[in-house]
Amino acid sequence: MPTRASHLTRAAAGLAVLALVGCASDDPGAGSTNSSSTSSSTSAEDTTSATSSSAATSSSAATSSPSSSARSTAAPADGPEASACVEQVRDAMTPTQQAGQLLMAAMQPGPATTLDGPIGAQGLGSMLYLGGWQESATVAAASTHLQDVSPTVDGTKVGMLVAADQEGGEVQQLTGSGFTSMPSGLEQAQDPDLRASAKGWGTELKQAGVNVNLAPTADTVPSEIGTANEPIGKWGRQYGSTPQAASKGAVAFGQGMQDAGVEPTVKHFPGLGRITGNTDLRDTGITDSTMTRDDAHLTPFADSIEAGTKIVMVGSAHYSKIDGETPALFSRTIVDGMLRDDLGFDGVVITDDVGAAKAVAATPVGERATRFISAGGDIVLTAEPAQVPTMVSAIEAKAKGDPAFAKQVTASVTRVLTLKEDMGLLRCS
Repeated sequence: MPTRASHLTRAAAGLAVLALVGCASDDPGAGSTNSSSTSSSTSAEDTTSATSSSAATSSSAATSSPSSSARSTAAPADGPEASACVEQVRDAMTPTQQAGQLLMAAMQPGPATTLDGPIGAQGLGSMLYLGGWQESATVAAASTHLQDVSPTVDGTKVGMLVAADQEGGEVQQLTGSGFTSMPSGLEQAQDPDLRASAKGWGTELKQAGVNVNLAPTADTVPSEIGTANEPIGKWGRQYGSTPQAASKGAVAFGQGMQDAGVEPTVKHFPGLGRITGNTDLRDTGITDSTMTRDDAHLTPFADSIEAGTKIVMVGSAHYSKIDGETPALFSRTIVDGMLRDDLGFDGVVITDDVGAAKAVAATPVGERATRFISAGGDIVLTAEPAQVPTMVSAIEAKAKGDPAFAKQVTASVTRVLTLKEDMGLLRCS
């Protein structure tokens, strides 16, 4: 199969990529990363139209240059590389603070002080605006407060990853004055200069103090499935019905965000396009029985990594040909094997929501965090901030009694702090 993804799989492997808080309906307006928000979208037509010339060039280059594998930037076998600043801050952190850096908790509209408790007590390192925030000035004030209360370790301020789910269409958590109503993925795919449009949307986020966007969607929804695909196709969130179309849109959107100084998050690895159920809402209909490690649907993720994305989100669907009924985010084969080894991704890996999602509801709260880190992941996203103490305690306890897991925690904290340093959120004097 002559795709970029299959090439990377063979070359790198040798032998071988929400938020529905309190919601029990199919209404995406209640949720985030795998669902919806407050804006509307009327598009339901799949398309393979070109996005921007920049995206097309980037995607084409990634596909036609198999010798320039993302594997060339992968971390050494003994753990990720770190600057002196990252090592200094990481080693000065308490076990609680290290565990807190590996969590992202949602914050609903209201007082900016809502997360002060977990930031102070558990060292929470990342947050997500959820629930439909209004007005840029309101969000900017909350973002400023979050950075103000972020911890100082060994004399160095460790800033927060402040995230939004600003994908477009049905998934847009920030609306009102200062935020453009964004079109759906299918509509964005028809934009002749999507990268420039995404830069504009990213600039709005940056002005509101948001430095991470949990977008773009890189899922490919085949035309024969279309709107029967509950998490993506039903809402027109995909950029097209082929991996090539999905890649063009995802790369252009991601590059536009980076042009604005906002880090994109490519989701939902290894792809939700061929399931029928929504992992936020149910634990049935969420198995992709087709996906393999050489699958063409991995191409948008491979191309996004090649284009420079630093954050990848892993979903909670099952991939029976790869790891049976193990949710992707708990699968070492998928996270460490496919994403890190096959595609050579050495950046930060984050979960889809594990706080309220039905797909992982049977797993105890603490284990949702430890199992993801054990699989090779870095940041655990929960729509339920009340779960933070339990998750931090579970990470600490397992690290204390399991040297191999403790080493994984150190590696994950290193990757998170390195990302923060790259973003200007960590600067040693």
